[in-house]
Amino acid sequence: MNKVFVFLAEGFEEIEALTAVDLLRRADLNVRMAAVSPGEFITGAHGIVIRPDMHLEAVRLEDAVMLVLPGGNPGTMNLNKSEQLLDLLKTADSQKIPIGAICAAPRILGELGVLEGKQAVCYPGNEEWLKGAEVLKVPVVTDGHITTGRGMGTAIDFSLELITRLKGKEEAKRIAASIIYEK
Repeated sequence: MNKVFVFLAEGFEEIEALTAVDLLRRADLNVRMAAVSPGEFITGAHGIVIRPDMHLEAVRLEDAVMLVLPGGNPGTMNLNKSEQLLDLLKTADSQKIPIGAICAAPRILGELGVLEGKQAVCYPGNEEWLKGAEVLKVPVVTDGHITTGRGMGTAIDFSLELITRLKGKEEAKRIAASIIYEK
């Protein structure tokens, strides 16, 4: 139980996914990029090709300290088509395993009922899918074991919040300083 799984599907938003992977790895977290789409490579929404570390079938929830969903179009829709991923998310929610979702990806959690009674954010235009959530207009919000971010422009804030959740505020501050992130 020591892995952060970042799920990638064709059309993922590169900055959201790779900022999380990069900053979490800088914080010495064991991050694994897991492909939801078939094949050896996954192409992002803007043509950047990534070789994931593994495929969804190899993900074991008992190894997870956090699950992360980047947004993107059509990446979010492709994540949402995976019944195996949706089942994994439902189980993770029931076990209160931390879940992060950014941009359009919080809509997946909303459609699963995971955001019911929680504060959440998403990319503008996706609010209607955040069923039962109090939708805020802030860069990032954590409510319970769920962290949501608004979009690509909040990718650093989102990633630092994930680090805060797993390693504490001081480690997030250290990472922010190391990348000259002054907010």
